[in-house]
Amino acid sequence: MRLSRNNHPAGGAPGSEGHLADLARAGPGAAGVVRDIEGNGATAERLRALGFVPGTEVRYLRRAPLGEPLVFELRGFRLCLRRPEARRIRIRRLSPAEA
Repeated sequence: MRLSRNNHPAGGAPGSEGHLADLARAGPGAAGVVRDIEGNGATAERLRALGFVPGTEVRYLRRAPLGEPLVFELRGFRLCLRRPEARRIRIRRLSPAEA
């Protein structure tokens, strides 16, 4: 299944309440709170079932040497996603003080 690219710009200053980003572009070491999942369908439902629901804190731990998969931590477990799936997850970035 091919997913569309996320063309939404990240608005606001980093660390501000309005600063939104997609999870794939947050970068290793970043932390955030899930705001929403873009789209509908099986992939979006599966991401929600895995725990990516609004209000959930998530950390981007690392990416594999060849760029995929991306490794995240949420709700006490680690999860790998491909970049197209991670782009669908919109987060509010947390400042280092909040994380």
